This record gives sequence, C-alpha cells and structure tokens, in this order.
Amino acid sequence: MYLEDEHVDGESKYYVVKKKAVPEVLIKVVEVKSLLNTYRSMTIKEATDLKGISRSSFYKYKDDIYPFNDSAKGKTITLSMQIMDEPGLLSDMLHIVALYHANILTIHQSIPVTGIASISLSVEVLPETGNISKMVSDIEAIEGIYDVKILARE
Repeated sequence: MYLEDEHVDGESKYYVVKKKAVPEVLIKVVEVKSLLNTYRSMTIKEATDLKGISRSSFYKYKDDIYPFNDSAKGKTITLSMQIMDEPGLLSDMLHIVALYHANILTIHQSIPVTGIASISLSVEVLPETGNISKMVSDIEAIEGIYDVKILARE
C-alpha cells in the first residue's frame, strides 16, 4: 500500500507499506471501494456489510487509502535491491519488468562486494503496464534478489 500523510505546510508525504503491516480495517476499505467499482448498483451499506466494516470507517478512510497500482500510471517508480553476482540474474529481473510493459529509464549497479551488488532501477509506469505491486512481488521471488524496496514515486 502507498500511504499519504499531510504536512503542516499542506504538502503531502507518502509512505510505502507492505500489506501485512496495514490494519485490517484499511484493507477492508480498499476492498469495499473495489466492490463499489465492480458492482455499480451496490450501495455503500451493502458493500460495507459484506466486508464487515462500518460505514463510518469507510467514510473516514476512503479518500486516504488506495492500491498502489491505481495511482502509479504515468509515474516513475524507483526500486532498490540487493542482487547476487550471478550470470543472468540481472537479465531475469529486467525480463520481469519487460513482461509487465514498464519502461526502464535508468539502471545503476554498484560493483559487487562479497558477491552482492546494489541496484537502483527506475521505471516509467505506462498505461499498458500491468500491476506494479505484482511486478515487485515477482522480482522479490527471484532467487538471488533480496531486500527489494520502493524508494520513490514521482
């Protein structure tokens, strides 16, 4: 999830938080919003009852939480990760980015130290790009790639 926080000066600050760290009520708010988008004739009361939250909880949080991929189109996402110094591993990671139709803007790789390199990867999320959260999960699933983090969204 990508969370926003208002600063005193009115400027928003965002946080990237893995789903497992987000309170259940916020996940349910996202699920209610998804139901309402899918079933246009469903009322808010029906959707909140179905997901087991109150309407007041839904109204309290509905404008403050949304799936990360819903807000990413047209943006640049910068990922940071640790990668083992093994032939083909960087290619495997870039192949996943290509499968999701994201446009690679920059790749910065450090010289491997004790067999591990640090990589910073910036990708442009295009209208045809698939689910960014799933793309990051697929990159994390590659054996030899560790500590994948979303550093920035511009």
